[in-house]
Formats: sequence, C-alpha cells, structure tokens
Amino acid sequence: MGRFRLPARKSGNLRIAAGILVGIVLLVPFGIDGQSPPHEESAALQGFVRDSRGHPLAGSSVRLQITGGMQTVTTRTDSAGSYRFPALSPGDYTLRAEMVGYGEASFGPLVLRSKEAKRIDLTLARQSSPRSSSSGTPESPDFFDEPTFTVAGVTDPTNLGGHGSDTDVRNKEALAKETVSLGKTSPRNSNPESSVSSAEKLLRETAEREPENFSANYRLGKLLIADGKAREALPYLEHAGRINPADYENNYQLALACAEVGEYEHAGTNARALLARQDHTPQDQAKLHHLLGDVEEKLGRPLEAVREYQRAAELEPSEPNFFDWGSELLMHRAAEPAIDVFDKGNRRFPRSVRMLVGLGVSWYARGSYEQAVRRLCEATDLSPDDPTPYLFLGRIQRVETAQSELLVGKLRRFAALQPENAMANFYYAVSLWQRRKGSEDVKDLAEIKILLQKAVRLDPRLGAGYLQLGILYSEQKDYPNAIWAYQHAIEAEHGLEEAHYRLGQIYQHTGETLKARTELRLYRQLSKERAEEGDRDRHEIQQFVYTLRDRTSASQPQ
Repeated sequence: MGRFRLPARKSGNLRIAAGILVGIVLLVPFGIDGQSPPHEESAALQGFVRDSRGHPLAGSSVRLQITGGMQTVTTRTDSAGSYRFPALSPGDYTLRAEMVGYGEASFGPLVLRSKEAKRIDLTLARQSSPRSSSSGTPESPDFFDEPTFTVAGVTDPTNLGGHGSDTDVRNKEALAKETVSLGKTSPRNSNPESSVSSAEKLLRETAEREPENFSANYRLGKLLIADGKAREALPYLEHAGRINPADYENNYQLALACAEVGEYEHAGTNARALLARQDHTPQDQAKLHHLLGDVEEKLGRPLEAVREYQRAAELEPSEPNFFDWGSELLMHRAAEPAIDVFDKGNRRFPRSVRMLVGLGVSWYARGSYEQAVRRLCEATDLSPDDPTPYLFLGRIQRVETAQSELLVGKLRRFAALQPENAMANFYYAVSLWQRRKGSEDVKDLAEIKILLQKAVRLDPRLGAGYLQLGILYSEQKDYPNAIWAYQHAIEAEHGLEEAHYRLGQIYQHTGETLKARTELRLYRQLSKERAEEGDRDRHEIQQFVYTLRDRTSASQPQ
C-alpha cells in the first residue's frame, strides 16, 4: 500500500454503529513489513476485525476517511482478520469496516498525532431481522440469545495472582463493588410520604379492628416492605399466611421480607416452595429466581446465585434482571462474561445508564481503558445531569496516566452542570492535571488550583482533594502550603497512606528528620493494613471459573 496523505480537519461527534463493539489499544510505534518506510513525522493505524464471538473476519473491507472530507483509502483484512494503514498524515479520521452478512462498524473521529501509532479492533455483528418494537423493548419475552460462556465453578482468587499494580487492582475491585450497589437498592414506595402514612395508618387500624382480615394484613405487610420496614411487615404477612396459606402473593412478600431482614434460609425455603407450584406465570418465576439469587449470594454461594440470576433473565429479560446477572459476574471477577451480559443488556435497553456503566466497568476490569472510557462517556450523554457515570469516569482516570480528550470533555461538562458539586470540581481538576505533559506544562495550573480549592471548600472531608492540592504545591516548591494540604488530607480521611508518604518526603527535604520518620512509619503501617484488608476481601469474594464457547485465547479481543 502506498503512502496515504490527507489534509487534517477537525470534526464533530463520535459515531458508532448500534450493537457493535469497538476496542482501542494504544501501541508503541511499529514497523510495517513489506511497506515503504514511513515518513518520520507520519502516523500509523492497525487492528483486527472480528465477529461477535471473537473469530477473525478475513476479507472484510476496511475504509479510512479524513473526517469531513471525501478522500478515502481502503484495504481488506488478511486471514487473521488483520488490517494496516501505515504512513498516515496526522489528523482526524473516521474508520469503517463492513462485510457481506454483517453490520457495519464505525469509529470516529479518530485523532492521529505525529509519530503516533494506534490499534483499533472492530467487531461486526451478524445481520438479523429486528426483534424489538419501536419503543426499544422486546416484543417477545423469549431470551434473545444464548450466553457465550459457562460458569463452571468458583475458586479462591488469592491463588490466581493479580494483574496490574496494587492501586490498579484495588480500583478495579472498588468499582466492581460500586457497580453492584447500583442494583441492590431496597424497594421503596414511590407514593408521597403523606399518602403512605395515611394508607399505613388506615391499614393498621383495620388489621387491629379485624385481625382475621386477610386483605388488611397482606396489604399492610406489602406496604411496609415497599416503605423499607420489612421487620415490621413480617408479623402481618405471617398472620396473613396463617389465614390463607395458599395465597401466592402473600407467600412471595413473606419470602421477600425474610430476605430483607437477613433470614436468608427462611426466604430461600419459601421461594423454592413457591417455585414448586404450577400456578404462576414465567414473570412470577423470574421474580422468585431473582430473589433466590439474592439469597444465595448472601449465604456465600455465588455459583448458585449467578445461575439463579441467569434463570431470571432467561424467563424475563428485563433491565433489572440483566443488570444483576452482569454485576454478579463482575463482582466475582468474570469480566468477559460480564461484558457479554451487559452488552446484550445495553442492546436491549439502550436508554439504561447503569447498563452502560456496568459495561464500562467490565471493560475496565478486562484491562481495556479506552473501551471503559467510551462506554462511560456514552452513559453521561444518555443523562447529562446524572452524576453516576461521571463519578465512575473520575475514579478510573485517577489511576490512569493517559487522558483522552473525550474523558476530559465529559468531566468539564460535569463541573459546568454541577458547579457546587465537590466531586465534579475535583475530578475535572484531576483530569486536567493528568493531561499535562510534565512539570514544565503550566498552562492549566491556575485553573486546576482554583478547582481543587473550590472542591475542598465545598466538602471539607474530601481528603483526596487536599492530597491533590498538596501534590500541586509540592511541585511548585511551596512547601508550607503543601504541608498544610497534606495535614488536612490526613485529618479529613483516615487511612490515606499516600498523604503520610508525601508529607514525610517534604519533612525530609526541609530537614525535619523526626517528623519525616513518624510520617513514613505511619505510611508503612497503613500500607500494610490496606494490603491485608485487600487480601481478606479477595479471599472472601470467590472468583468464578468459566469457559467461553467457540472461542480460543488467541482469538480474544485485545
């Protein structure tokens, strides 16, 4: 292939074909065998095209076009599904791949800088007839696709070793837990508080006046559960069960109340007894399997839990069922199966913010920073005022050195939309700091300092904000303010070992040896405690052992 040079132009929005995965991996510069040597200022692009099961698609057409322009260059993938574009001029491009019988994958704008090499892997979904209504919800309740994995067992994750730095591993584990928490909220009544109180008062009076009134006892128990008062609901539901032992809904609410108050064995027994009956719909069965998933997880039986969540999703492929199935996989470090489930859930429920968050965190757990950022950025666009996806973006970018302009732009929007949100100011400041090219890059320092000072003013308990301020002051050799910031970080957040370490380093620099020794001793002690706590958590959370169907390790997306 000859040299391809096009004038660079800036362009607009990211365009992605629906239901298609696009993986981006930054590489070190590479040579192209058999090609003429590229110009020393040129950029290069390569990657793979695969189907949704990870198999290479040989002979697929790959086109590269200058964004907003008419000039294109086209190549075809080889037998391994690989394509290459060497010797490109720096600029903004749009990349597309297509093949007969498959959809089109599109990614852009793709920014290539001088001497930069990138890898973009594209996945093409096989074309099929639509199965959804215009509203985006499936017309048929049938499970639309078999999972591409099988969870076969669990193992102690401490025997498997970690991947990446300790900070990176801890961050991935923390984000997995936070993702799970998005689906584990207790049910609450959506009626106004005054309306709930009035209904509760009336039902209590009726149940007291007519103790054998089944409806009053059942309805009061159900209302109390919805209002977060499961402990109070139990005696009413149990009494209703004695009045009418065969009532399905009362027995379900009783099992739900038992699970809410921690009586998991009782909840499981009730749910299984209901499943043995033949007088309920597939949707009712799905509710019971989901409840059993919650119970099995609480009882420390994650393998049984994930199978119950999967069964619930098969019977009723709803957004909550998909999300809880995916988050259970993610929690137990099965990143690839979690990606599979969240991706299916995202295609089914394209307006679900938390589904995209789960998909982004799963890609991050898998080790793909670019994919994670792209999915979380999509989530911010679905609901710009929702802080959740921004907070996940902020957590990821704190431990990653590479900062995409896409991520920085989303965190800038977060700070603009919620100027009185301490975390919005803090995460935007960190993204600007991480984007710098070195200590000599002072362009954004004034804005970063203002943002950090505002963040800690809005939330004086934001230890990470004081820590980042201390780092900024230290770089400027403003040691008095750096000491002040690190001390406030330590006061605001117990266990912030990095603040002790950096404070000790400054004391060494200023000749306060005794103070330096004290801080460094505290740093070592806290680091040891944090490591031991992480080991305990990893030992408690068993890791799924799974197999991927029709895939080999060599064909996995990189």
